[in-house]
Amino acid sequence: MFDLRELDRPIIGAPMAGGPTTPELAAAVSNAGGLGFLAAGYRAPEDLETQLRSVSTLSSGPVGVNLFVPDAFQPDAALLGAYVESLRAKAAALGAELGEPRYDDDGWDEKLSLVLDFRPAAVSFTFGCPDAAVLGRMADAGILPIVTVTTPVEAEYAVTAGARALAVQGPNAGGHRGTFDQGKAPALDPLENVLAAIRSRTEVPLAAGGGVSGPADVVRLRAAGADAVQVGTALLLSDEAGTNPLHRAALSEGRFAGTSLTRAYTGRYARGLTNRFIREHQDAPAGYPQLHYVTAPLRKAAVAQGNADVAHLWAGTGFASVRPGPAAEIIRSLA
Repeated sequence: MFDLRELDRPIIGAPMAGGPTTPELAAAVSNAGGLGFLAAGYRAPEDLETQLRSVSTLSSGPVGVNLFVPDAFQPDAALLGAYVESLRAKAAALGAELGEPRYDDDGWDEKLSLVLDFRPAAVSFTFGCPDAAVLGRMADAGILPIVTVTTPVEAEYAVTAGARALAVQGPNAGGHRGTFDQGKAPALDPLENVLAAIRSRTEVPLAAGGGVSGPADVVRLRAAGADAVQVGTALLLSDEAGTNPLHRAALSEGRFAGTSLTRAYTGRYARGLTNRFIREHQDAPAGYPQLHYVTAPLRKAAVAQGNADVAHLWAGTGFASVRPGPAAEIIRSLA
């Protein structure tokens, strides 16, 4: 079974769902001696299969796949309904109609089957911990099962269930927080503290991520107990990333002063560049994936129209240091 401690360079390319992660990006990270990941979230099973086939032709190195764990959380219907109504005028101004709030499991069973068929080096799970049977099936197939955690309690639960490695996500990470319970505000303890606490409780390999902007951060996190360091925002402007033009411009033009945690777009807390939409919708309720489907047409229209005040622009706190270039050069500079 693959071991995070055996990487030539202790860098993992964070899976970034919704477009930024491509087979080319995953392959470039792996070819540079790190561990590249495909992001299966929001992607139809047949699209994931295409990406798995593609990345296998681009890299002979280890590659991972990230899956969203189905979440049985039931949003408050009244709060969700009121929030949806508050968005209608904004959608109309963009010539879009809001989607319908709905639940699905993101093709969970089909994607598990694909992973078992293709047998990548690793599979990571976000938004919760699969049951022991799922983690056991991955391990039995020779696939390293990794669970994303944000607290020592989540880490202990995941290891007990059969996780063979953990992705420890700190509060400065861009995109969605991996908090198991979406109804609770995510923990804000510094990543080093969380990492040290988890390391004191388990011997499984740990990958740490959140706010990594340079080699000094990599050294600091490894000294705190990480076997590898996971980076996402640092790769958003890479040549191989599928980051849309609006997102690229927002990161490179210096328009935004900072980032915020928000539920405004998907009902799950996520960190993005602080724009008007985030500031105006701090009352957004918990409700993933229902709210994700509601705002999807709105977000798509905002991106198409170049409206950075409304579009979601995920980024970690280290976004100001992001630079364009080949992903391999970025990985080498970090390592």
